[in-house]
Amino acid sequence: MKKWMLTLSLLLVVLAGCGKQADSGAANKEAAPAESLQQQEEATLKVATLIPPMTEILELVQPLLKEEGVNLEIVVLSDNIQPNDALANKEVDVNFFQHVPYMEQYNQNKNANLVAVQPIYHAIYGAYSKRYKSMEELPEGAVIAIANDPSNIGRSLDMLDKAGVIKLKEGAGINATQADIIENEKNYKFEEVDLLMLARMLDDVDLALMTPAYASPLGLTPKKDALLTETAESDFAITLVAREDNQDSEAVQKLAKVMSGPEVKQFLQENYDEIAIPAFE
Repeated sequence: MKKWMLTLSLLLVVLAGCGKQADSGAANKEAAPAESLQQQEEATLKVATLIPPMTEILELVQPLLKEEGVNLEIVVLSDNIQPNDALANKEVDVNFFQHVPYMEQYNQNKNANLVAVQPIYHAIYGAYSKRYKSMEELPEGAVIAIANDPSNIGRSLDMLDKAGVIKLKEGAGINATQADIIENEKNYKFEEVDLLMLARMLDDVDLALMTPAYASPLGLTPKKDALLTETAESDFAITLVAREDNQDSEAVQKLAKVMSGPEVKQFLQENYDEIAIPAFE
């Protein structure tokens, strides 16, 4: 009888232990989906960019995006070719440095599939000079520096055409090249240089056409210092850009939302009112 009672007691202890293990296993199984869901909700988004105010806007929205479950990694590059190459090669997820005509030109040249996601701000394009105080003072044969990429060549020439400085073939518009100039009464000479070199060229030329991002480090603003400014900005808003394969992803759309939110609008109005106009409501 004693042996039988001892065996029964041992059996009950074993069964109780198995029950605890089963309960523990069930609890772990119940907890696992929630933990996995949390991991799935966290994402990292890499964005390539260049200079302020682009970098500052991204730094501003970083904590806002973190609240939405997305870690924003800002990759600052050194020229205006790398951000598109990095995006096309899937080294980053989005970029923020360019206007749509520039992006479209890249797509055409590289057979890429970059797409505009959200316009953020209009950068007021201006013509600057260290030698003259008005366009009328520019002498015969003055040298004018313009960006050398096709979209900004057209933008520069179109601005000068609308101001009556030169005359372009009808319909050339923002796709113009120097070959489209049909009137140039003062025989101005156009020097096409890399976008990042425009500010440095200001000492060597009579006039340089550039965005405020490159004029601002020189202490120049379009409203105060430009001899001439662009009259329409609708085609050239600095835009958040992605690829066709990820433009609709949740993380990219969350970034687009915070970048076009009230915090960014207030930041631009308080810090860059003279050079940048929000491109969203």
